[in-house]
Amino acid sequence: MTNIAICGANGKMGKTIYNCVREREDCEVVAGIDIYTEQYADFPIVETPDKLPVKPDVIIDFSNPALLERLLDYCLSTGTPLVIGSTGYSEEQIGRIKAAARQIPVFFTFNMSLGINLLVQLAKKAASVLGGQYDIEIVEKHHNQKIDAPSGTAIMLANAINETLDNSKHYVYDRHSRLQKREKSEIGMHSIRGGTIVGEHDIIFAGHDEVITLSHSAASKSVFAEGAINAALFLKDQPAGLYDMSELV
Repeated sequence: MTNIAICGANGKMGKTIYNCVREREDCEVVAGIDIYTEQYADFPIVETPDKLPVKPDVIIDFSNPALLERLLDYCLSTGTPLVIGSTGYSEEQIGRIKAAARQIPVFFTFNMSLGINLLVQLAKKAASVLGGQYDIEIVEKHHNQKIDAPSGTAIMLANAINETLDNSKHYVYDRHSRLQKREKSEIGMHSIRGGTIVGEHDIIFAGHDEVITLSHSAASKSVFAEGAINAALFLKDQPAGLYDMSELV
């Protein structure tokens, strides 16, 4: 049995993770962390990691980048493995995550969906075949409550494609102020926010007289919750290091 603490327990993803965990027999939620400490299940919720009443086997984080420093401090001081599913981190914060992974197991990915991570592999294959001749555009759509743009997943997809192409591309996020033709070295990134869209990502390879589109659409947050739970069970017994979905795909 794996004991899990959820950081961001009162958020939509936190509650989805709890609902998924209670349907399983290999793990349980023993505590939560959230600025809003209203309890909705049979585990305590505290404001900060240092107030956790019990030490969990692993923490799953779907909170806010602002909590990262306290979360890493707790995990480093207690040796607790950490699964990070939040997005919107700065380069400095990502550096701290990588530094922490030298001392504790850290699972860090911009998207916990198995399907998205398969899409990454398909995008890399397509880029290796088409990238030098086709224009590449990425369109991501999310609900109207999402704060960061472009999504972490869109950045993950763009980075995977760019690495396949020897980092020869640069990213363009906004075209309305660019009165010029599209450059061949661009990867365009476009964000749509509206309604309750869970998450949709399209990678467009536009060539001469043909267009190839790779797409992924999530119908509910449970696909991300299950991925995070599986990552937590995997991470519990791993040595210090930085892990991602490639270990699970």
